[in-house]
Amino acid sequence: MDEKVMQKLSYGLFVCTAKEGDKDNGCIINTVTQVASSPNRISISVNKQNYTHDMILNTKEFNVSILNEDAKFETFQHFGFQSGRDVDKMASIEFSRSDNGIAYIANQTNAFISGKVIQAIDLGSHTLFIADVVDGAILNDVPSATYAYYFAHIKPKPQATKKKGWICTICGYIYEGDPLPEDFICPICKHPASDFKPLED
Repeated sequence: MDEKVMQKLSYGLFVCTAKEGDKDNGCIINTVTQVASSPNRISISVNKQNYTHDMILNTKEFNVSILNEDAKFETFQHFGFQSGRDVDKMASIEFSRSDNGIAYIANQTNAFISGKVIQAIDLGSHTLFIADVVDGAILNDVPSATYAYYFAHIKPKPQATKKKGWICTICGYIYEGDPLPEDFICPICKHPASDFKPLED
């Protein structure tokens, strides 16, 4: 099977936020889907390695901020390239709170949705959370950023270089250096070293 066939699926990009006690956190996800209209329900898939995952598992609540085409690469770096276990991701950014008390990102997004988890399904690397929609608001009319738009217009293009490195065939993340550690996990899409290929000179 050609593993790249999965890249043909259409995805949006979102900042998923949660709050546990006094701790706020968020991470980038690309799988949010409305799964029923009556009652209004969505599903989100969150990698188990993300700190936000554990917060949602414990509190059963989350917000999803829908990134729009004005989103900057720095936003993806901030929420996707570091762990909330190590840094306070919310300390240096502007955010608002919805009625559930959870932060949502009002800049570079066009809407937010609040979810209350009714079911968690173990999918292996990820947990699928099924949630009732309990709140939401449209923030502006800027089109939502898709995965394809991210790669075409937001993510910086690799510059010509003779550096040794590896590129993730799933999301395009570049690991600089050689060799690539066998246990390396992509910080963006969480895929293993086997999904990387050497950068071409």
